[in-house]
Amino acid sequence: MIFKKSSHLAGLGPLHGNVITGKKTKLREKKLSDVHNDYHWQSDPELAKLDAAPTLDMSFAIYLLDYSSVLHHKDNRYPLAIETLEGKHIGNCTCYDIDGKKREAQLGIMIGDRDYWDKGYGGDVIDTLIDHIFNTSTLNRLYLKTLDWNERAQRCFLKCGFADCGQLKRDGHNFILMELKREQWEKRQNA
Repeated sequence: MIFKKSSHLAGLGPLHGNVITGKKTKLREKKLSDVHNDYHWQSDPELAKLDAAPTLDMSFAIYLLDYSSVLHHKDNRYPLAIETLEGKHIGNCTCYDIDGKKREAQLGIMIGDRDYWDKGYGGDVIDTLIDHIFNTSTLNRLYLKTLDWNERAQRCFLKCGFADCGQLKRDGHNFILMELKREQWEKRQNA
């Protein structure tokens, strides 16, 4: 069993009031009302570049149909909305590719609202999410990838305890692979 407790998010541990609260942010389940922000952010060329993704070029109506389907069929993806403590939706994070045998999962994050860049919100999200995962699951390793030129993201992940563990070339992009193991997280908690 990977997860110690049952969860409304099918594995990320129990959410108190359907929310995981950090020092600056709250993480909650994605909902249909997030669609307008998500469409805007995925249609933004700069944000798409940071995510190594193509810029969204479909109509909002088609996106809405697809979005609704994705919310109901997560397929080993546990997407969460990022809100300020005041409840403003500013981005998204995801735990995905959960492997029960290897006891590991991949993380992803995007702060879509530029007003919240470089103010500690991303680091708070990562810290909050990893604390929640390690406190409510038996996962031993979390990993992520970031574009090799995205030094701001790399600094954030290093500050949250992740360490470089390799490189990856995929679809014409170069990525830095980073990981955080449970024992490293526990040492940080006890320091």
